[in-house]
Amino acid sequence: MRIWSIANQKGGVGKTTTVVSLGGLLASQGKRVLLVDLDPHGSLTSYFGQDPDSLDRSLYHLFFEQRHKDKSFIQSVLKPTSLNNVALLPATTSLATLERQVSGQEGMGLVLARSLAQLWEEYDHVLLDTPPILGVLLVNALAACQRLVIPTQTEHLALKGLERMVHTLRMVMRSQNRSLPYTIVPTLFDRRTGASLTTLKEMRRNYQDALWEEAIPVDTRLRDASHEGVFPHQLDAGGRGVRAYRHLLASLEQAAAAEGGG
Repeated sequence: MRIWSIANQKGGVGKTTTVVSLGGLLASQGKRVLLVDLDPHGSLTSYFGQDPDSLDRSLYHLFFEQRHKDKSFIQSVLKPTSLNNVALLPATTSLATLERQVSGQEGMGLVLARSLAQLWEEYDHVLLDTPPILGVLLVNALAACQRLVIPTQTEHLALKGLERMVHTLRMVMRSQNRSLPYTIVPTLFDRRTGASLTTLKEMRRNYQDALWEEAIPVDTRLRDASHEGVFPHQLDAGGRGVRAYRHLLASLEQAAAAEGGG
C-alpha cells in the first residue's frame, strides 16, 4: 500500500482537487483507493455529499476509540464515493477541537499510521488531504505517509506557504529521524498572467530538485466536477486539468517505483 500526503500550510492551493483527481485516476487503473480527510473544514468530505457537521463517525473517533486497532471499526467509519473502488474516511468539524483534547498525550502522532496498518491488504493507495496548519493532524499525515505532495498555487503569496511547508517537513523529519521524499506541484497555473509565469520561474530557481517539471493549469471543469460530486476524469476525461493530473500521477508512480514502492 502506498500512502501519499497532499499538504501545504496555505489554503486554496488545490489540495483537495489534487487528492480527488489523483485518486480517481488511480481507480481508473483498477486500483483500490482510500481517501482520508484530515481537515476540520471537511472539503473532501463535502465533495462527496457528506455533511461534516452531522456524521456520527469520522476520522475524529479514531483518536478516542480504543478499537482504532480493529479493522471492522475503521471500516464502519468509511463512506462511499462515486466509484466503487474508492472509499472515503471522512472528517467532521469536531476535528477542530482535537489539538486541545489530545495535547500532552503520548502516541497521538501515530494514530493514523496505526489505523491504516489495519487496512494494509484492503487498499493499494491511500491519499491524505491535510489541514493548512501544523498540529497533530498534519503530524499524523507526515508520520503515516511515504511521500509528500505539496500543491502550490502559482501566485507570489503562495511561496510563503511553500517555504513554511518545507521548513515543517524538515523539522518533522529531524524529530522522527527519517527521510520523506516530496514533490512540489505548481497549481492554478495561467500562462496568460505575469504572476503565474514569474512565480513558476521562482519555484524553478529555488526548488529545482523537488519541483515537478509541469504545472496544473486553471481549468473550470475541475470545479464543475466538485459541484457534481464526481471525480474529474468522470466528467471530462480529456480535459486539460485531468491530462495534467494524469502526467503528475505517472511522475509520482515512476518516483515511487524507483524508491522501491514509497
